Amino acid sequence: MNKDLYNILGVSKSASQAEIKKAYRRLAMKYHPDRAGDDASAQDKFKEAKMAYEVLKDERKRQMYDQYGFDAVSGQNGGGPGGGFGGGFHGDVGDIFGDIFSDIFGGGRRGGRSAGPQRGHDMQVEMAVELEEAINGVEKEITLPTMTSCEPCNGTGSKDGQKSTCQTCGGVGQVRMQQGMFSVQQACPDCRGQGSTISNPCSHCGGQGRRKESSNLNVKIPAGVDTGDRIRLTGKGEAGPQGGPAGDLYVDIQVKPHDIFTRNGDDLLCEIPVDFATACLGGELNVPTLSGAVKLKVPAETQSGKQFRIRGKGVQSVRSHSQGDLYCKVHVETPVNLSPEQKDLLKQFDATVKKGGDKNNPRRKGWFDNVKSFLDKVTHG
Repeated sequence: MNKDLYNILGVSKSASQAEIKKAYRRLAMKYHPDRAGDDASAQDKFKEAKMAYEVLKDERKRQMYDQYGFDAVSGQNGGGPGGGFGGGFHGDVGDIFGDIFSDIFGGGRRGGRSAGPQRGHDMQVEMAVELEEAINGVEKEITLPTMTSCEPCNGTGSKDGQKSTCQTCGGVGQVRMQQGMFSVQQACPDCRGQGSTISNPCSHCGGQGRRKESSNLNVKIPAGVDTGDRIRLTGKGEAGPQGGPAGDLYVDIQVKPHDIFTRNGDDLLCEIPVDFATACLGGELNVPTLSGAVKLKVPAETQSGKQFRIRGKGVQSVRSHSQGDLYCKVHVETPVNLSPEQKDLLKQFDATVKKGGDKNNPRRKGWFDNVKSFLDKVTHG
């Protein structure tokens, strides 16, 4: 017998397992008895697709088939007497459709949810911290409303600690429902998939094994965290029902705005007001850093917007040992609330500047030249 299994499924010899499974699913849905009825041709096509899939989904069998042909694998898949492409359907309908409909119905006979205690839900909380706390690290206490394990029953849900095997599912936690030609497996409605029942439930938790309480928790924030960073605390989430393990707690960091610094990754930015005279004549300024004030030398004729870099005065990264920098942006401040004497002195100063022509204001001449050229273009086209 010589069968082209790839041709039966309509895939190439280099098809991936996902492509093979998808092709089989399409054919099985098309030719299964609920749709094809008593059509003998459709039944044969379904059995062919089933045979092809059973071989090609197994890498060892697929390799043998590719090397030696169909005869090398036919005996391993019911190709001998009473199996293969001859004869009628054999076995449980649930077995025939097991692989394909386990995906559709959420588990089937091999992929269903196992009985026993289930893991608790994860929790998420947002924590706002000051910039200094984020940079230096801090330990904070938070209060969480959560499901905690019931202490009187030790999380079992049973007052006397005793549980009985569920009579409905026999302790498996699942029951099989027959729907026409299909056999669908689902969680047992009596024990809710636990496989056991409680005859004497705990009065404190009502048999759930956990209670809703507020708990205090100390959270250590490592130095260098930033907005958007997330801290995972294993086992600090909700307790699982029936004594199941707790989920995890995720703490999302939100750094509050700061009065002096703005953070940009591992760098810090700050804007420094500089008086008019210092900007013109130069001088030194006390600049704040995370480790105290440092001297910043401002050269003469510094323009507003000039940025100075102080190395190593930023934030140490939480992911490495690298240290960011501090960038100081100068903002030349225009004097306000001038006295008559100050105004008079300023007028005298302005007169001397204008006598010097453009040498004291080199940018002004270039700017006015550009403005004049622009207006000429607008006016005269």
